[in-house]
Formats: sequence, structure tokens, C-alpha cells
Amino acid sequence: MSLLNDLINLNLSETTEKIIAEYIWIGGSGMDLRSKARTLPGPVTDPAKLPKWNYDGSSTDQAPGDDSEVILYPQAIFKDPFRRGNNILVMCDAYTPGGDPIPTNKRYNAAKIFSHPHVVSEEPWYGIEQEYTLLQKDSRWPLGWPLGGFPGPQGPYYCGVGADKSFGRDIVDAHYKACLYAGVNISGINGEVMPGQWEFQVGPAVGISAGDELWIARYILERITEIAGVVLSFDPKPIPGDWNGAGAHTNYSTKSMRADGGIHVIKKAIEKLGLRHKDHIAAYGEGNERRLTGRHETANINTFVWGVANRGASIRVGRDTEKAAKGYFEDRRPASNMDPYVVTSMIAETTILWKP
Repeated sequence: MSLLNDLINLNLSETTEKIIAEYIWIGGSGMDLRSKARTLPGPVTDPAKLPKWNYDGSSTDQAPGDDSEVILYPQAIFKDPFRRGNNILVMCDAYTPGGDPIPTNKRYNAAKIFSHPHVVSEEPWYGIEQEYTLLQKDSRWPLGWPLGGFPGPQGPYYCGVGADKSFGRDIVDAHYKACLYAGVNISGINGEVMPGQWEFQVGPAVGISAGDELWIARYILERITEIAGVVLSFDPKPIPGDWNGAGAHTNYSTKSMRADGGIHVIKKAIEKLGLRHKDHIAAYGEGNERRLTGRHETANINTFVWGVANRGASIRVGRDTEKAAKGYFEDRRPASNMDPYVVTSMIAETTILWKP
């Protein structure tokens, strides 16, 4: 195994200028990440200078077998924390050979919204709180839980320390550092309310980059859990009963909201989000109805309420924002398995472009 590790950690720059580019895309389920690697003649920092590539869409539920070619368009480059050196991770989206986005390409429409002049001028900032659950590989039961049984009730686990309260910290810290190395603007991590559940935060990120960075952070986490022999779950309610679910709270502000008097813009934006509540819920992740019950720090899925410092609300405004009369707000409705391209662009479209 030591020889294998030596080979994995070979420094290619000692013998060649060639690099390895790992092309990453989203599969047919909308949550399954796929990737494959290719050799390039030298370092690349601009995605526009990367070659397009293709894959077999019939094997990812994204194309029929008799016309299976799907084309990858490189969109964002990150440093590769696994191969290191000049090697890169490449976030891609998918198109037909004729150049049309395939139905599961959610980035394409998001990019159109984020390139709209009104949206560009408002400089939308996002901070996404990605919750997830670590599962034991064979039992698919949360990490640290007794096999077929339950731990003590929630309370000591949130931001907890100790072998009986914190499960999987090595994975979480490895992910934290790997994201920083890659160039993901990861801003923090913490243990969550349910044991075996964790959270990382990405942001502040502007526009489409929030989606690119969250997907790459998910990919890196999936790779690390693969190495550790642990299963990663983004299910919004992995354990039924008196246990917290998993969300992806999305913090949001615009230039107008961050300016003096921005609280008035915030309130108008929240009003518009309330008018389109059902549309947003429909796009905020599968199985979210199991999480948004009105319990466990959620608002009921059928109601829209907002409040200051209220974690049982659909939209939470922070005390600092209220005091300064400007700042940001938090949309607490998105599920952990939401598509960040969909959620971030939809929030921008509703609050900036949509006219009731």
C-alpha cells in the first residue's frame, strides 16, 4: 500500500508539463455527479481554452442508446486537491451535438438569468449552508449510531465535541481543507443537530459562481467519503421521527439590499417570494415535504412566513440586518438535495426581474 500511495502522490511536474483534467458533470437524476479524466499538454486556467468533450448519455439517463452522444462544455476550473500540482477539476454542463442544452442542464438557464443586465447591476451575493448526513456503508445507518438502534435524543450533538457526540470529523476537516485548496470559497463547517449530520457553507459567491462552487464542493465531499468508505446522503429527511432534517439554507443579498435603507428592498423581495411560494417549493428539492413540517426548525411547507431571528420561518432576517436596516436574508426552504443553479437563479429572477 505504501508503494500505491507513492504512485498516487507522484509529482508530474518533475517529468512532464502535461496535466490531468477531471471533467465533472451532473447525471440524469439531477444529483448524481459523474466525472472522467483526460490528459492536456500543459496548465490551463481559462475554461474557454479547454476542449469540449463527449460522454455516453445513454449510461446516465440523459440520452437514448441510438443517439447517445452528449457534449461537455467546460465552465469553471478548480485546483485538484487529489492529484495536486497543476492538475485541475473542471465543472461542465451538457449539450446535444447540435449545441442545445439537454433537459437536465440547469446551469444554462441560470446563466441566462445571471447575465441579465438588471441582475448583473444588482450583484447578487449568495451564501449556501449545505447540510448532509454521513452513513455507514453496509447498513446505510447514520455514522456513530448503534446498528439498528438510536443514539440519545438531540441536544448535545450540534457543534458538539467528543467521541460520543461527534462522528466523522476527519472527513469533514479533510473536505474543508480540500475545498480551500481547490479554490472553493468555503466559509465554514459545523456539526449539525442530528448526530452524523454536518454542514459546510459556501460563499459569499456572486451569481452563477455560487452554483459552480457548491457542485464542486459536493464532488470533493463525495470523493472523500468514497476514500473513507462512508456513504454521503443529501436526503432532506434521512431518519423519520424526532430528528432534524437536512436543508440548504440560502442566504441572499443584492447591491440595493446592502446599501443604506436596504431593509425596504429586502421587505419588497420577501413579499415577492411569498407570492411565488408554491413555485419555489416545487423547485427546492425532492422529498422536501418530509422535512418542512413546521417542526425541527422549519416552517410548514404549505405556509409562507417570515420573521426576524426566527428559525421556524420560511425567510429569516438576522438581528444585524434589522439593526443596520440593510444586509441580507436567509431562505430556509431549500432542501439539502436542491440544485443550486435552480435555487440561486430563481431567487434572483423572482426578486429582481419578476413583476407581480
